Amino acid sequence: MRPGSSGPVRLGLRPNLAQFALLVGVNALVGGMIGQERTVLPLIGARVFHLHAFTAALTYIVAFGVVKAATNFVAGTLSDRMGRKPVLVSGWLVGVPVPFLLAFGPSWGWIIVANVLLGINQGLTWSTTVIMKIDLVGPKQRGLAMGLNEAAGYGAVAITALATGFIAARAGLRPDPFFLGMAFAGLGLGLSSLFVRETLSHARHEARTHVDTSAETRSGLSTKEVFWLTSVKDKALSAASQAGLVNNLNDGLAWGIFPIFFARGGLSVARIGILAALYPAVWGAGQLVTGALSDRVGRKWLIAAGMWTQAAAIGFIAAVHGFWPWALGALVLGAGTAMVYPTLLAAIGDVAHPAWRASSVGVYRFWRDGGFAIGALIAGVVADLLGLTAAIWVVAALTAASGVVVAVRMYETLASRHRPAGP
Repeated sequence: MRPGSSGPVRLGLRPNLAQFALLVGVNALVGGMIGQERTVLPLIGARVFHLHAFTAALTYIVAFGVVKAATNFVAGTLSDRMGRKPVLVSGWLVGVPVPFLLAFGPSWGWIIVANVLLGINQGLTWSTTVIMKIDLVGPKQRGLAMGLNEAAGYGAVAITALATGFIAARAGLRPDPFFLGMAFAGLGLGLSSLFVRETLSHARHEARTHVDTSAETRSGLSTKEVFWLTSVKDKALSAASQAGLVNNLNDGLAWGIFPIFFARGGLSVARIGILAALYPAVWGAGQLVTGALSDRVGRKWLIAAGMWTQAAAIGFIAAVHGFWPWALGALVLGAGTAMVYPTLLAAIGDVAHPAWRASSVGVYRFWRDGGFAIGALIAGVVADLLGLTAAIWVVAALTAASGVVVAVRMYETLASRHRPAGP
């Protein structure tokens, strides 16, 4: 029986539509928490705190990425052991101080503290909403579920990035743009505490009826075994993990380097906000199509093609100049990311057994969001040594190479298509 319900546990989008829709809304608020930084914070580092070395200016992304990666891993394990809802609520409690620190922090150190807390918030809340949606819909609509989840989150990133850019252009870089984050944190905590229901019973129900066609058939794996299987042993899980890492490596570039690159190209804060919003807007909306598409055509080649599309877009942004060419590059980058993001999560859900799926999702997200820190470090060091354009080209090359790894190593995970006998 489902907690708080008088009926039996049922898998699928339609019988769980109310809770699924609520979780979509909660994840939009999660996305808004990170969207409040996308346009404004790189400019605050340069113009308010006068950080001119890129490596130093991007420390907030390194702090965010390291903490979020570690929190993702913990969130998956805790969700399997304690349940999903307590982890979700805890994430929102940690996130409440973040917009206040961003708005009023007196030094760059306070901004880094805010991003440590934001990393914990994002790791606990976004991981848990992903896991809960996978629990609710079951195996048949996994790609669609991830498309809706990620569309809501990154759609909110785009809208908030755009809104904060316009607010900053009129009212200054601080504190007004961060009032939106204060509202998001309050709403997220309230909805998660009062209305979200536990979904662990859905995962247990699926585990009892699960027909395991993956490489690893045992349901009782230790955390260490899940980490090894997801990171190295299984070809699909490990290929997905590295692709997720590189995807967020280039997202860290878009977050930390692109606003400064565009500002040096002569764009206003409002126009930078538009560019910062275009990329996650297409990324978010595109996932409504690509997530469901992966349920039909498969995961592997959609992921590989998406990585190559991102690489081409990043190289294009480095090669051109001006608002409209950069806007075109941002649109293509968003499309490539949309091809990859929900499909990677769906692939993890395909392979992982329901009994350790949340832990596997946590390991995948550990590697994926570690890409923020790695990307910020690589981009910062290269930018300091060789310039912004060189840093962008390096990330484009890494993204293209990741697509090759997927093409060579990953097997198709969609059950209706080819699946090999072993890893």
